[in-house]
Amino acid sequence: MNARSKSAGKRSTRRQVGKRILISLLVTVILLGGLAAAGAYLWSQYGSQISLAMGWTTNDYEGQGEGETVVVITEGEIGEDIAHALAEADVVKTSEAFYDLLLAQDPAAEFMPGSYKVKLQMSSQAALDALLDPANRMAFTAMIPEGKTVSQTLEIVSAGAGIPLEELEAAAEDPAAFGLPAGVDSLEGWLFPATYEFEESTTGAEAIQRMVDRQREVLDEFGVAEADRERVLTIAAMVQREGGRIEDFAKVSRVIENRLAQDMLLQMDSTAQYGMGQHDDGSVWSTDEALSDDNPWNTYVHTGLPKGPIANPGADAIEATLNPAPGDWLYFVAVNLDTRESLFSATLEEHNAAVGVLNEWCAANPGKGC
Repeated sequence: MNARSKSAGKRSTRRQVGKRILISLLVTVILLGGLAAAGAYLWSQYGSQISLAMGWTTNDYEGQGEGETVVVITEGEIGEDIAHALAEADVVKTSEAFYDLLLAQDPAAEFMPGSYKVKLQMSSQAALDALLDPANRMAFTAMIPEGKTVSQTLEIVSAGAGIPLEELEAAAEDPAAFGLPAGVDSLEGWLFPATYEFEESTTGAEAIQRMVDRQREVLDEFGVAEADRERVLTIAAMVQREGGRIEDFAKVSRVIENRLAQDMLLQMDSTAQYGMGQHDDGSVWSTDEALSDDNPWNTYVHTGLPKGPIANPGADAIEATLNPAPGDWLYFVAVNLDTRESLFSATLEEHNAAVGVLNEWCAANPGKGC
């Protein structure tokens, strides 16, 4: 073998060795990358539970909190209801922490219906102490959250303002008495969510009129003509109930407009649940019965808008209804019920993938509304 042949053979051998080393490195990188990806996925799904179990994090805030808000306890609410309301308002970090504290009380804590002035991000113990302190109970005050129905709103007003619920319900049976536009036969959508301070002598009809008048003022501020108000409130109520996060409201509004433009079924679960009286069970899923029921609110059965509003929307939802975000989305789904994040899709294939993300989140977070 001449020198040229020997040199070529050495280069060939080096290339073969180098190739084997490169392959080994690539396999190692792929394996490590796969493990990292798997680890990242598992952590995204179970990290909070692992951190909590290991004591790295806590499901409770510390201290007395800051800022100020109002929470309402209505007649008949149980500890679990109160825990969820406090967590939703960010008074406590999690409903579980507060509810576990309640279960440990001996004797059991008893709450008076009414409106309570509390702080944000309180420890569960601080929140419990605040609710049991009569000084924090606000006389003749009701804080109405966005997205409540007429029935729920009247319960809150009754608890906060001390007006008999029967009186409020009797007044609400005559919507025409409150100056609604012609053809509107329900107060649904017309009781503006806000904090109201009433007088001891305020009647049920007067309380309702104040809420209707405030909704009318808001619609005036947005320049909504009287003939368009019921339609705007009908869409805004769906935006309020479906949107999850205020930053997503305009996207939900666009999905509704895009579907209406294409004569598609809106398929809003909130409308199916409302039509069956299942809108307050805290679940993101609708029953088969609700989805198939032939009632005028069910947008899984009927094209176009539901018969009327399904809840009382706030100003953000009304504004989003009047100003939909630009986009070609036809679908959306909540994929994290803690953060209320939603994914928006233009195709059914993309939407099905997003539903898969929700299913994964639900599997990793049992008992959180799935």
